[in-house]
Amino acid sequence: MFKLERVNIIIPKMDQSNNQQIQVKATDEVIKGVYSNVMELKGLKDEFCLDFFNVFPPIGAMTARIVISPGHMKRMVKVLQQGVNTFEEKFGKIEEAEEPSKPRMGFN
Repeated sequence: MFKLERVNIIIPKMDQSNNQQIQVKATDEVIKGVYSNVMELKGLKDEFCLDFFNVFPPIGAMTARIVISPGHMKRMVKVLQQGVNTFEEKFGKIEEAEEPSKPRMGFN
């Protein structure tokens, strides 16, 4: 079942004028989000695949998979970095989490 959820998504036009705002439909399940403490990144010529996991040894579960084009991935990385910078300006420096002893994160 879908419900209309008001989400402020701005789609910029190429010439930076008259940005378009749209409403997005989402299920309650999607809106609540999922937790992830491990991510694995795979890259092919035409796409990136980001697999997210919730791992609590000795078990774990994949919680989401995002497949994205290289061009959009580059834009996403830039927006994520801007978000981290804004967060740190407001709340202070974020300490990076320690890498797991047997990392599953990385580029394959």
